[in-house]
Amino acid sequence: MNQDMVVMKFGGSSVETIEKMQRVAERIIKKTETFEKVVVVVSAMGKTTNQLLELAKQAAKYPSKREIDMLISTGEQVSISLLTMILNEKNKHAIALTGFQAGIKTGGLHTKNKILDIDTSKIEGFLNERKIVVVAGFQGYNENGDITTLGRGGSDTTAVAIAAKLQCQAEIYTDVDGIYGVDPRLYKEAKKIDVISYEEMKEMAFLGAKVMEPRSIEIGHRYHIPIYVASAHNDEIGTYIKEYKKVEEKTITGLSISEKVMMVTIVNFPAYAKDIAALFIKLAENEINVDMINQTPTGEGLINLAFTASADDLEAINEVLEDIAKRYQEIDVIKNMNVVKVSVVGTGMRTQSGVAAELFKLLADHHIEFNLVTTSEISISYTMDKKHKQKAVEVISHHFGL
Repeated sequence: MNQDMVVMKFGGSSVETIEKMQRVAERIIKKTETFEKVVVVVSAMGKTTNQLLELAKQAAKYPSKREIDMLISTGEQVSISLLTMILNEKNKHAIALTGFQAGIKTGGLHTKNKILDIDTSKIEGFLNERKIVVVAGFQGYNENGDITTLGRGGSDTTAVAIAAKLQCQAEIYTDVDGIYGVDPRLYKEAKKIDVISYEEMKEMAFLGAKVMEPRSIEIGHRYHIPIYVASAHNDEIGTYIKEYKKVEEKTITGLSISEKVMMVTIVNFPAYAKDIAALFIKLAENEINVDMINQTPTGEGLINLAFTASADDLEAINEVLEDIAKRYQEIDVIKNMNVVKVSVVGTGMRTQSGVAAELFKLLADHHIEFNLVTTSEISISYTMDKKHKQKAVEVISHHFGL
C-alpha cells in the first residue's frame, strides 16, 4: 500500500459553485502537506447531470444512449477544468484529465458501463512531476473509442478503481460526516459508525444507503483498499470501510431506505417457466436490476407476477413491458411508484437466530403493513407504502439502537 499517495473524491454538491470549489481546492492543498502524490476525482457541478438529461428528453422521446453519454460526460469536464484552474491560480501545479485521457477503459451498455481496466501510466507520469491530477469521475471510453458513463454513483467507482490500481487509500468527501446506522435526516438519534466492514457497507449501499455506490465498495473489498468517508464541509472524523474483526457483533448494524423503487405486478401472466424466463432475460438484457420477485398462482395456467426495480429504470422497464404486452395480450400491468424499501443489515444475523421473527412482530405491533419481503444472509428487506416509511424507520432504529 502506497503511504505517500491518496485519491480524493468530491461529489457534485461539493463543487456546485466556484465558491465551493475554492474551499475544495484549499482542502486539496492541505492534503498535499501529508501526501506527496494526490489524485482528485470530481463529479459534475450540482445538478448538472439531471439538467442535461432533461435537455435530452426534450430533444427525443427515446434518445440514443450513445449520444446521452456524449452529452452528460461534459458535466465532469466543466468541473475538472474549473477546479484545476483554481488550483493553478493558488500556485499548485495541477492538470485535468477526462476519463479517456486518464486511461479508464470500460465495457457494457451505454449509460451503464463498467470499468474493465485503467491504464494509469499518464496519471503516474504527472504525479511523478509533482502535479495534482484532477480526473473526471463517472466516465471512460469503450473498445470503439466512444465516450461512456458509469451510471449513478459512478464517480465513487472511478475514485476507488484508481486507488486500487495505484494501491493507495481512497477518500470520499460528501455531504455527511461519515456512515450512520440510519440516515440522520430520518432519525435524529442516529449513531455514527467508526468502522464498518466492506460486506455490510456493500449490502447497505445496494439496499438504498446513498452515501456510497455498491460497485465502489466491491472494488475496495476485492483489492483491499481502505475507503474513508467524511464531510466535504468540515474536519469531523469520518468512517472507515475496511475488513476488521469485531469484538462483539451487533445483530443489526444499519438500516437502509430506498425510495427510488417501483413495484410491477403483471396480472394473468402465463405460469410456464419459459415465459417467465423470457421476461427476466429481457429485463437483464436492458440492465434492469430486478430485486424482489413474487408469483401467485391464479389457476388455469396463469399467475400474478410481481417484482421490484429501481424507479430510475422506468423508461427501460416501459420499453420491455410494451414488448411483453404485445406478446401476451391477456395480461394486465400495474405499476406502483408509491412504495419504499426498508432494509436492515448486519453480519450478526449469521450467528443470531430469530431476527426475522423479531422484525415481523415489531412491524405488526405498530400496525406497519408491507407488500414483499426478501432476505439474504445478512439482510432483510420489506417493501411498503411510503406512508409507513417514517414510522418504520423510527420503530426499527429505536429497537435496535441504531
